[in-house]
Amino acid sequence: MKTTLFTLTLAGLAAANLSAGTAPIEYSAPSSGGSGDWIQDLRRPMTNPTLFDLAVPSTNIRPIFVHHLLPGTVNTTAGDLPVDGDVQVYALQFEYALSDRLSIVATKDGYVDFNPDATLSSESGFANLGGGLKYAFHLDPAAGTALSGSMTFEFPTGNSDVFQGEGDGSVNLILSGLKVMDEWQFAAGAGVSIPFSNDQSTNGFLSLHASREITPWFIPLVELNWYQVLDAGNGRNNFAAQAGGAVPAIVEFEGHDFFNLGAANAENHRSMVTAAVGFRSRITDSIQTGIAYEIPLTDEENSVIDGRLTVDLVWRF
Repeated sequence: MKTTLFTLTLAGLAAANLSAGTAPIEYSAPSSGGSGDWIQDLRRPMTNPTLFDLAVPSTNIRPIFVHHLLPGTVNTTAGDLPVDGDVQVYALQFEYALSDRLSIVATKDGYVDFNPDATLSSESGFANLGGGLKYAFHLDPAAGTALSGSMTFEFPTGNSDVFQGEGDGSVNLILSGLKVMDEWQFAAGAGVSIPFSNDQSTNGFLSLHASREITPWFIPLVELNWYQVLDAGNGRNNFAAQAGGAVPAIVEFEGHDFFNLGAANAENHRSMVTAAVGFRSRITDSIQTGIAYEIPLTDEENSVIDGRLTVDLVWRF
């Protein structure tokens, strides 16, 4: 019912915005020392890439490379198990602005190369597909503020060998905010991922971003992500290529931003917090690149992450 109401609300806002009587918004750039175009100067967050996005709709493409380090050991009901190794993800996101306030977003796809050193199997395959709509119901370029709501769906189209493709999919309901003050930018996102079956867990998140343009080539940033299990999965035997499908039954945590394990014992360690530092560079007025390194602030043995390097490029047009 809540999802239906959200859908109807978003559709109504979109229809109102696309009507002939709605005047387009004139953007004016703050005195940021940037390109002179407020949209082009905005910095997209680096981490939590499938859920944390800018509040302002635009047309862009974003290739992403992620080098993800797995913990040396992880806590399970069978005791501490060695894992170690790494994961590489190659993905391409895109967004298409239908108007100043409404855009179509493609948030999740890509190819996953999973390389643990112990217990689990080295496998590769495609990630699930995800996408939906973003609507900015508050947009004030002169004040440098924006607030938007997004509804995206994740479809179980990926390969189970790399912890994708199980369950019936999920819906993500997300609220995003933005504040620009001269060279500073602050962004926040919060939301919930609700699966359509209890094969997966229900998770919430809160993500924060701050950055400052020193020069166009050096725009340092810091980010913080908090993930919370709201309702654990059923621990069903899934992902058969990994430990005979027993992973959801024995691990005591969730995968959160990219992997939803459906872990029955995720209630034992509901929270995961990560922090990241990095920088962006404005190559041209329409192209930015970025790099960030992320570490867990909570116990890495109760998570899937020991460290993560993210590199991307954002091309707005």
